Amino acid sequence: MYKRDLITAEIQKLSQALARILGLKEQGKLEEADHGLDEILENDFGILYTDLLASDTDDFNLFLTEKNFPAEKLDMFSQFLYLKFNVAETSASSLSVALKLQLIYDLLEMRHHVINMINLGRQKTVKQYINSNS
Repeated sequence: MYKRDLITAEIQKLSQALARILGLKEQGKLEEADHGLDEILENDFGILYTDLLASDTDDFNLFLTEKNFPAEKLDMFSQFLYLKFNVAETSASSLSVALKLQLIYDLLEMRHHVINMINLGRQKTVKQYINSNS
């Protein structure tokens, strides 16, 4: 019960941070939103964005295995990473983020048996991006 309460509190905190970042993006404060995303990735998920980009899929899979995030936190991780993903940009960084997102979606589906409509749409977009850019 205590562990579930901690996870719920952490997810609520991350949801509020996500809403704040989305608000900044909507206001056109892209640099501030990007900085906030980088801080959340580092402080709440334990990875620097530059390290995430530099890691290959095997390293990132090992990172996810070691962290063993609960399904709710892993889903939040995918939401934050999706904000970093730019489907309109053909770049190494967008491809790297797309590959990491695909790993997270696969992990959510296979290990945690979590599938939701938002992730299904995003997963389709990510797969199409990967197929077009690899």
